[in-house]
Amino acid sequence: MTELATRRFASRPALESALEERLARAIAAPTAAALMLSGGNTPLPAYRALAARPGLAAAAGLRVLFSDDRYVPADSPASNYHRTAPLLAALALPSAAVLRVRTELPLENAARDYEDQLAALLRSGTRIGLGLLGLGADGHTASLFGAADLERARGRLALAVHRPDGMSAVSVTPELLARLAEPVFVVAGADKQAAVERLLAQDPGLTAWRAVQGCERVELWVASSD
Repeated sequence: MTELATRRFASRPALESALEERLARAIAAPTAAALMLSGGNTPLPAYRALAARPGLAAAAGLRVLFSDDRYVPADSPASNYHRTAPLLAALALPSAAVLRVRTELPLENAARDYEDQLAALLRSGTRIGLGLLGLGADGHTASLFGAADLERARGRLALAVHRPDGMSAVSVTPELLARLAEPVFVVAGADKQAAVERLLAQDPGLTAWRAVQGCERVELWVASSD
């Protein structure tokens, strides 16, 4: 059974500050592990604050991957890869250390390519440590929006998804999430309170909760007010 540990913050800035520190520890850990970044607006201030830190340095061997990305050009404002560019630049990682969705490829090819990158990471024995996840108001996480996506994800590490908003994306799967040592939902926003309550209740119908059922322990970091 998956254990859910909750940490509540009095404000959104308090959540952002704590996330910045958690990321800083993961980046500088003596025993380098891969770090999974999520998209959305909630973690962006922490990414930006971390990128602005003087002397920011990544541990040797650090790898960065993404929970998902929209199928848009890599320089699009909607791209999670593009939105984390300041942090990636500050870390000065070699290109091979950043696992990204290559949206210059056809969608299905991009999904297979990302899956190949993730499989190679796992075969290398690299531990995936901290993994950030968002939570949508509709209960989705990464770009997994419902039972159909979860079913198609069986036996996969990544898959192409057609999102309800009409966009396409490539997402990691529950099988990949099960490999995270420290999965953390990071949530803020009044519009997400109903989804948070369902997550706290461990609602078996909530896509986000179903997606992490392969994890031994999951953390929920939530801002109590904005």
